[in-house]
Order: sequence, then structure tokens, then C-alpha cells
Amino acid sequence: MKKKIVKIMATCMSVAMMMGCMAGCGKEEAESAELSGKISLAGSTSMEKLCEAMSESFMEANPGVTVTVEYTGSSAGIESLTQGSCDIGNASRGLKDGEKESGAVENIVAIDGIAVIVDTENSLSDLTTEQLVKVYTGEVTNWSELGGKDEAIVVIGREAGSGTRGAFEEILEIEDACKYAQELDSTGGVLAKVSSTPGAIGYISLDAVDETIKCINLNGVAATEEEIKAGNYQLYRPFVMATKGQISEQNELVQAWFDYIESDQGKEVVSGVGLILPQ
Repeated sequence: MKKKIVKIMATCMSVAMMMGCMAGCGKEEAESAELSGKISLAGSTSMEKLCEAMSESFMEANPGVTVTVEYTGSSAGIESLTQGSCDIGNASRGLKDGEKESGAVENIVAIDGIAVIVDTENSLSDLTTEQLVKVYTGEVTNWSELGGKDEAIVVIGREAGSGTRGAFEEILEIEDACKYAQELDSTGGVLAKVSSTPGAIGYISLDAVDETIKCINLNGVAATEEEIKAGNYQLYRPFVMATKGQISEQNELVQAWFDYIESDQGKEVVSGVGLILPQ
């Protein structure tokens, strides 16, 4: 009789443990599948590499969530945000007063350098800030005036509303004074144009620099993460993921997105695409 009772108790304990395991596993599965839905971002083309990498990493960690990004330019992205067309507005510059008055809140997720680039055949490797200003305002129009070869300077820039252009002109204090030969609507467009045009000069996000162009030092300082952190290279700007209202006021998915950016995994993504973590 005792053996029978022991056997029954053992069976009950096994069933209880199995039920507990099933309940626990079900809970874990529910938690892992808890996040579901869609997050929409729009804005800066300079932030494409960051957004693509962060979206891929976030969706891998949260299979039930879809992240979509439209690369429409910084000003257009913030406008979409304030009009309610997207959850997050990307800007590769600080927010303007008018944008903040419309309810946009500045959330800096990374710091990016702005690289000054020329075609690979250009013999110069360094410009002073004063020389760069003179080039972009049209005071200097030939590379020979700066110690280079006798070749016309082709000034390339971004379109009005671009965060890169806004930051570049603001830092150099040449807003509305630039004499552009051509204004392009993407980082990739500037990169391609400068690489294929003799005598061209342009500016792009530091993380977009590749072997097709030559990166120019500014005041003897290279455009690198180390020099930016040291405060030696002056052309840099914030990468902003703006929200309409504080992050704490956003829906669960958007809050999870920013929590992920602040996590170790998110920080690895930021560093992995060549950007600097904000202090």
C-alpha cells in the first residue's frame, strides 16, 4: 500500500513539474513574442547606414516588430513627424527652434563627423578653415590659388533642407552664402559626383567615406573619431532621432526602440557603423 501511495505521489509530482515547465515555457514564449507591430522612421539620408543596421539588429531581437525607414532628408523627416506621418523623425543636425515649437523632441543617438572630400587625383591633402570658406563662398575658384594644379574648383553640396548641409554651413558660418555648382539630394549622390568629377569638392557623412574619393584634412587635422572626441576636428554634428513629445510619452514599441539603442547591443551597432557614442 505504501509503495502504491509513493508511486502515486511521484506521478503527481512529475505531472506538476511538467505542467509548471509548460507554463514557464509558455510564459517565456509569450514574453519573447510580446512586442509586435510596426515602427516608422523618416528623414536624413546620412543616417541610412545607422538606421539599416539598427533596424536589422532590433528586428532580429524582436521578430514580431517591423521597422520601416524612408530617407527623405532631415527637414522632411521632422515635418513628417510633427504631422503624424511617422513615429520617429531622423535629422543629421540639431533641431531648429521652430521644429521644437511644433512638438519635436531632440534625442541624440550618435555623433558623426562631416568629411570634406575631393577626387582622388587632387594633389592637395589639407585645407584651412579659411580656405574652405573661400572655396564654398566662391572667393577662390581654382585649385592653383591654394597650391594645387591649375584646375577649376567644382563646388558640390547637398540640397536645401539637408541636415548635412545645414550643419556644414552653420559650423563654418556660411549659411545662404555658398556658391554651389550642383546641389544633390543624397550622401551617395555627392560621393558619386565628387569621385567622378575632376576638380570637385564636397562634404559627406564621415561614415560614408570610401576609397573612391580622397578625404581632406582640415587645419592639419584628419576627420577621425579620435580627433573629434579630442575636440580637434571641428566639422561634426549630432544624429537625432526625434519624437513628438518625450520618449516616455511614446507607445511601447517606440520606447523599446530607444531602450535598445541605449543597450549594449545598440551601442555596438552605433560603433560598428563608424559613429561616435554620445556622451
